[in-house]
Amino acid sequence: MAAAVFRASLLGRRTGVLPGCGLRRLSQTQGPPDYPSFVESVDEYQFVERLLPPTSIPKPAKHEHYPTPSGWQPPRDGLPNLPYSVRRSRMHNLPVYTDITHGNRQMTVIRKVEGDIWALQKDVEDFLSPLLGKTPITQVNEVTGTLRVKGYFDQQLKAWLLERGF
Repeated sequence: MAAAVFRASLLGRRTGVLPGCGLRRLSQTQGPPDYPSFVESVDEYQFVERLLPPTSIPKPAKHEHYPTPSGWQPPRDGLPNLPYSVRRSRMHNLPVYTDITHGNRQMTVIRKVEGDIWALQKDVEDFLSPLLGKTPITQVNEVTGTLRVKGYFDQQLKAWLLERGF
């Protein structure tokens, strides 16, 4: 019997002793370690604030003439009297994008549409019909406020939206 207990102790097995019965780890018997104290300095926090990213995008600067060299134009002062509006993106650009789906289907997407999106669809179709010679294929998503047009018309639609005051 003693030989079996000795062999079990060599192999790391416990015989007849339930796990956790009176055995404690060394970290449980010691108290928390003594950490050195620290001093909170408010004076140097200005150097940390310079490294933090801004919480909001700043308003664009006023320019002498528009469009700027990058091609950016601000919206007109008053919103146009239309049943819909197209908000700018957080970087103050028009939310008109190109998209490729299913490998080769070219789409133009107008996002951030608020109001009567069906009126925007009709106006976009009326604008693009003379350019195409036929009515363009469009898709309206009222929930997300997006209008998709089959084909790449991003430059034409951006210019058209700028003319309308967005």
